[in-house]
Amino acid sequence: MGRFILKLNIKKWLKQVLSLVVLPLIFVGCFRGTPSEKPAIHLNPNMDDQQRYDPQEESEFFADGLTMRPLVEGTVARGELNEDDAYYRGRDENGNYLKTIPMEVTHGLMARGQERYDIFCAPCHSRSGDGKGIVPKRGFLPPPSFFQENVLAFDDGYIYEVINNGVRNMPAYRKQIPVNDRWAIVAYVRALQRTQTATVEDLPKDKLNELN
Repeated sequence: MGRFILKLNIKKWLKQVLSLVVLPLIFVGCFRGTPSEKPAIHLNPNMDDQQRYDPQEESEFFADGLTMRPLVEGTVARGELNEDDAYYRGRDENGNYLKTIPMEVTHGLMARGQERYDIFCAPCHSRSGDGKGIVPKRGFLPPPSFFQENVLAFDDGYIYEVINNGVRNMPAYRKQIPVNDRWAIVAYVRALQRTQTATVEDLPKDKLNELN
């Protein structure tokens, strides 16, 4: 009986001790948002506070006093060297424009080209490529038709360069259109041109036999 009473007293004592320890911590947690002019206790700095320059602050280390440093001359980001002139610039090893695009023309590439063309090119060139898009109808100078003889004679590499860097009233689209999509657009432009210039002889023999 005495042991039982002793155990009860110990449990009661432990509860009281825990209450005295835990309750203050709970109250402290509840008041952690109380305004104070003193900095908060930072248990884990985690490099949050370190020596740095504020924006536009003068540098005492560099001779020109600038904290914002330019890229070292000749610096190229890893993977951004773009050595393949044919793919990235539309030119061969001699600097001439590529006659044809440097990749296989697939249904997927053509579908992608049509989608990108309708977004970026059709407003001026129209969906058919005749240069009578909605933008020229609002008073801007119309672009040339894709079916003009001089345009039909353009190399694929030149069309790619025009998309890349722009020409005359047309702005550059290299920032908006990735490289692969530019080539997809070139492929689709060629497909549009074929709608007006193709002949029966251009059909594969099996398709030609079906017509006959």
